[in-house]
Amino acid sequence: MQRDARGLQLSTDSAAAAALFDRAVEHFLKYHRDTMNLVSQALVADPGFVMGHCISGYLMMAGANPAHRPAIARSLAAAEAGSAVATRREQRHVAALSAWTRGALGEAFAVWRDLLDDDPTDLLAARISDTTHFRFGHTKTVLEQADRLAPSWSPDLRGYDCFQSVWAFAHEEAGDTAGAERAIDAAYERDPENFFAHHVKAHILEADSRPHQGNDWLAAQTGYWPIGNNLVHHLWWHRALMQLDLGQHDAVLASYDDNIRNLDAPLTKAAPDQFNDLQNATALLWRLELLGLDVGARWNELADKAEARIGDTAYLLLPPHLMLALAATGRDAAAAGFLAALREQADDPNRWDAAAIGDVVVPVCEAGLAHRRGQHGQVVSLLAPRLEQIRLLGGSNAQRDLFRQILIDSARQADRRDVVAAMIAEESASHTVPPTQRAGYAAAARWLM
Repeated sequence: MQRDARGLQLSTDSAAAAALFDRAVEHFLKYHRDTMNLVSQALVADPGFVMGHCISGYLMMAGANPAHRPAIARSLAAAEAGSAVATRREQRHVAALSAWTRGALGEAFAVWRDLLDDDPTDLLAARISDTTHFRFGHTKTVLEQADRLAPSWSPDLRGYDCFQSVWAFAHEEAGDTAGAERAIDAAYERDPENFFAHHVKAHILEADSRPHQGNDWLAAQTGYWPIGNNLVHHLWWHRALMQLDLGQHDAVLASYDDNIRNLDAPLTKAAPDQFNDLQNATALLWRLELLGLDVGARWNELADKAEARIGDTAYLLLPPHLMLALAATGRDAAAAGFLAALREQADDPNRWDAAAIGDVVVPVCEAGLAHRRGQHGQVVSLLAPRLEQIRLLGGSNAQRDLFRQILIDSARQADRRDVVAAMIAEESASHTVPPTQRAGYAAAARWLM
């Protein structure tokens, strides 16, 4: 029996496997590209290592790629095979992984909650439950969990900077950017190769409308990024949003080709349809077109990826982004098929997320299609009553802001001054920089004048 970096028991006799597992957990939180390789090495050191198989399954489930299902099933089977001699904590991890693979996420969340009540310094459980709640828009739960676990963490515990990043992101998304920034600056100081910290800092700078500082700060970090995973593309995306606010449109388009959606880059070649990469790309192309830039044929390869993932709801934020690519390329038949697949899932009484798919995912997808077709009144009818519900798509405030921008653009074109005025008032109240200086809202704000 070994122990992890925080003293929790691991049912393996291999010190090497335990050490590799600890590194894998930290690198998972820090978004290093070698995470799965570390897991593989741990399983070479001990092929029966239950937590090695659990983290392998978790990582593939988090990847939200249907192609991983056979490998996930193998990881789960291996974890279950060793669970009889595992600790109670490890058995709970196996149970949570099993529930998640069956689509019973409510059950998985309950298992993770019980596990963390008993072992609040289980860093893997803290992050995998946190990020999964985040993906389904459970902002209050993410914040509550971070604050509930915080008293059990102290600076002398290994991985404290990882937990600080979890805590800071929860607080940023809840609007506490000052508290989040203090925590994330401390985490960054401990390890500047913590790309989760880079990500949280980017969110804080965006939320506080500090594009000059954000652009410069992210530019200063790029030397660290070659060891990062696909989150690096997302960090470039965050910088691009700041450059849009600064009016640096040519730089944004160049960064799209070189950094955000470079089809020749090794990370992109290894995972050409990685879900966050597809979201980054479609969201940025839409913003560029809204500002009057010609994006050429860049939509085509994204639409190809969208057609290949019709009916994919592993992450509810993804389908509306894929619909933008189908709409932009006029693939009406594929768009109709995508909507039909979503409606079928919304009608499935066995799906725990059926209501969110029917009430939010389908109408947001319909709105994206209607916007491209110039049916702006329909966009307003679909999105205006659902502004609060859109959080159920999951993702961050910055990512979901795309749908607010779609709505305000359509409201302006449909001459719905009431909707535009209300949204501009909200933006003015929540940002220190006026909407006239923010790329996604400037046209609507000027239109009201």
